[in-house]
Amino acid sequence: MDRRRVDACHRRQDAGQAFPVYIAVIAGLLFLAFAYFLVGQAALTRNSAQTAADAAALAAAQDAREQLRDGWIEVILDPGQWDRFLHGVANTDEDSACQQAEEFAARNEAVVTDRGCVPLATEDRGFRVTVRTTGREARQATASAEAVLEPRCTFDPPGPTPEPSETTPDPTPTGPDEGGGEPDDEELVVDLVCGDETWVIDPESPRLPSAADLFRVRLSD
Repeated sequence: MDRRRVDACHRRQDAGQAFPVYIAVIAGLLFLAFAYFLVGQAALTRNSAQTAADAAALAAAQDAREQLRDGWIEVILDPGQWDRFLHGVANTDEDSACQQAEEFAARNEAVVTDRGCVPLATEDRGFRVTVRTTGREARQATASAEAVLEPRCTFDPPGPTPEPSETTPDPTPTGPDEGGGEPDDEELVVDLVCGDETWVIDPESPRLPSAADLFRVRLSD
């Protein structure tokens, strides 16, 4: 047999033997690519769920913060009631806070699960929110987050008004233009220290801190 024909025959045999190997390698690569794709999709879904949970928890805590400020403003002329608002222990409308959580979850393509928005059962004031993404069932994920309120302000309540001292009446009456009339009542002025800033709470010149000045809202570790 011609040598060239023999070489050509050998090459065809080698090619025939290698073809199944190439198919197996390509199939393996495609399988790995598909597996990496699924893992990436799952990670993306989990991240989306966590982002939605974080946003929802922060929204609930921020709504409670606004409520506390509104309550504080209502009793601002009575510093004896400030503590419960400025320390976050006053009652707030939990339904309103959870409604905000639901709205922010929806903005991130998720829903708050049943009983998925609850106040924290700790010393910290805040909320724990659990959400589920709204994609196809095979691509849904669930995540939870906690957001807390940290009071930022302190103040020294005014002391009791001192009793007027007894004085000997002036035997010589004075006229209306010569003094001696009733002094004007002093208005309540209290310094509220929030972080590095001092707010003078003066009814005659109202300049009030915002809710963000009164409380810091953050995700719990």
